[in-house]
Amino acid sequence: MKKLLQSCIIAFAMYSKIPMPKIEWNQENMKYAFCFLPFIGAVIGGIFYIFGVYGQYIAGNGTFHTALMMVIPVAVSGGIHLDGFLDTSDALSSYKPKEEKLKILKDSHAGAFAIIMGICYFFLLFGVCTELTEEMTAVFAIGFILSRALGGYSVVTFRMAKNTGLAATFSKMALKKRVQKVMIGYVILCGAAMILIHPVFGMCAVCAAAVSFLYYRHMAYEKFGGITGDLAGFYIQISELMMGILMVFAKYLI
Repeated sequence: MKKLLQSCIIAFAMYSKIPMPKIEWNQENMKYAFCFLPFIGAVIGGIFYIFGVYGQYIAGNGTFHTALMMVIPVAVSGGIHLDGFLDTSDALSSYKPKEEKLKILKDSHAGAFAIIMGICYFFLLFGVCTELTEEMTAVFAIGFILSRALGGYSVVTFRMAKNTGLAATFSKMALKKRVQKVMIGYVILCGAAMILIHPVFGMCAVCAAAVSFLYYRHMAYEKFGGITGDLAGFYIQISELMMGILMVFAKYLI
C-alpha cells in the first residue's frame, strides 16, 4: 500500500500542479506511477464537469464561462501535455530527418508552427466547449481519463525513440505487464461509461480516441522512430480535442 501511495504521489507531482509531499524518486516508488496517470484525468474531468454544468451560476452562461472551462485542464496539469503538443507540432512542421526532429523536441524555444498550432487548438477547443450539452460534458470529462490511460499504455508498450528523457525513465522503471493490464482496464471502464451515458456521443468519443491512438503510433514510428514524452503529450491533447469535435458533429447529425 505504501508503494502504491508513493507511486501516486510521483504521478501527481510529475503530471499535475496539485501540491504533493516530497518523496524519493527511485525504482521502487516509480513501479506503478503510470497506473495513477488517469487519476489526474479524473480530477480534471470532475472539475470540468462540475464547472461546465454549474459554473454558469458564478461565471454566466457566455464566452467567459467557456473560456474558464478551457483552462481547467491546463491549470490542473500545468500544461505539461500541451507543451508536448506544441513541441511535436514544431517538429512535424519542420519536415527534417528523424534526428533533427528529435532535437527540435528538446529545444526549449517555441517555433512559429508551435504558436500557430496552439492558436488553432484553442480556437477549436473553444468551439467544442460552446457546443457541449450536459451529456456531452459528462462524456468529455471521462475523456480526460481515457486519453491518459491510452497515453500511459503507449509509454510502457511502444518503442522508444531514444533511451533518455522522462518517458524513457518512467518506462524503464515501470512493471510494464502490470501497468499495461491496469491501463487496459481503465480503457474498458471509460469506454463503457461513455457509452452508458450516451450511446452516440460515447461511441464517437471512443472512436475518436482509438483513431487518434492509431495515428499517434503510426506518426511516431514513421517520423521519429518511436515515442517520447512529448509525443505522448501530443496524443493526449489531440485525442481529447478529436473526442469533442466528433461529438459536436454527431450533435447536429442525430
